[in-house]
Amino acid sequence: DRKRWKKSLAYAWIAGLIIMGLLMKGGLLGLKSVESTQWGGLPLTLLLAIFGLTAAYPLGVILALGRQSKMPIVRSLCVVYIELIRGVPLITLLFMSSVVFPLFLPEGITVDKILRAQVAIILFTTAYIAEVVRGGLQGMSQGQYEAAKSLGLNYYQTMRLVILPQALKIVIPPTVSVLISAFKDTSLVVIIALYDLLKTTQSVLSDPKWMAYSTEAYIFIALIYFVCCFFMSNYSRRLEKELDTGL
Repeated sequence: DRKRWKKSLAYAWIAGLIIMGLLMKGGLLGLKSVESTQWGGLPLTLLLAIFGLTAAYPLGVILALGRQSKMPIVRSLCVVYIELIRGVPLITLLFMSSVVFPLFLPEGITVDKILRAQVAIILFTTAYIAEVVRGGLQGMSQGQYEAAKSLGLNYYQTMRLVILPQALKIVIPPTVSVLISAFKDTSLVVIIALYDLLKTTQSVLSDPKWMAYSTEAYIFIALIYFVCCFFMSNYSRRLEKELDTGL
């Protein structure tokens, strides 16, 4: 129910993410300190997915607005970024963040591998969300802009109060599809030696004691991904129906 969307809920989510990070890092309440290089499993998958999707959505909206901008420089930069990122697979960005990016850093300075992977996922997802949102913006009739102008609204007020609320409703289904795809793509971090849920399971199954349980393990992983994706898909349908997008 959207009526439950309050600031307290947002604060609770933020607090939950902070607590999750502190528990993973350890060193508190008698917990052993754990280096980020040893993070893995389901917590790492959720960390990459939640932070990645949360950051990519608003950035994608901003990028879509930039591509619709009347300023040539802003529009050109947004077009170049979107087409460049969409022209390469996520594996390429992850590989560059892990191998190529450190080569440009000054000697003695390092950036956490998980942070680099997180940024790569955000940059990749942002480009696709931007194109989805741009489709919604182009679907708005010119009469909406003229009506906002007749009310004396400036550009920012027009976008915030008139255009974006309608455009974002229109693109709920494709937006959720992008988010679900991005969630499943977090498993690609194995290419840069990060032990996500899938890789952790594979490493455990390499132990002869657990080889006999490979079927059960992969079924359990499939159920986790299915439940998460089904929840996002089902919630989008409920939200679409509640907002009456007409799709």
